[in-house]
Amino acid sequence: MEDSAIIDLYWQRDQSAISETDVKYGGFLRNISWNILRSHGDAEECVNDTYLKTWNAIPPARPTALQAWLGRIARNLSLDRWKQARAQKRGGDSMDILLGELDGCVPAVRGTEQALEDRETAALISAFLRRLPAESRIIFLRRYWYGQDLADIAGGLGCGQGKVKSSLFRTRKALRAYLEQEGVAL
Repeated sequence: MEDSAIIDLYWQRDQSAISETDVKYGGFLRNISWNILRSHGDAEECVNDTYLKTWNAIPPARPTALQAWLGRIARNLSLDRWKQARAQKRGGDSMDILLGELDGCVPAVRGTEQALEDRETAALISAFLRRLPAESRIIFLRRYWYGQDLADIAGGLGCGQGKVKSSLFRTRKALRAYLEQEGVAL
């Protein structure tokens, strides 16, 4: 079913919108949540919460890119659940490693008064990513947006893990230099 038809079902408050969304994007959303949480139960809950949040948001929202819109909701819910679990156990895990890789090239977390500055930084990062060659951008996004393992990225692109690691290293280094050049304090 086309995205516009699924969105129309939400607008009509037809509950089949949720099942159609699950048929088309369920695997994609579960993959995002699994990559962050590494728990099938928690991932499934985040996907279900994504459907609930979507149901409550459409209408009035009418997303133009449904897959990206759903992916963002699932990712944010998964990160919130990961942070909550992390606060409870205070143990190290793969998400610590993943986020730690970006420590040297993104600004430190600050208070809410910095929200505008954070949006500007996000816009700079988006502009930086748009300038990258397609393969480097895909590798970066698969690692840091979707949380995929290096082996999964390499397998999906048909290359070795060494190439993925090198690309990520070079991209982080270039991102850091770009943000420093733009005056972002790291």
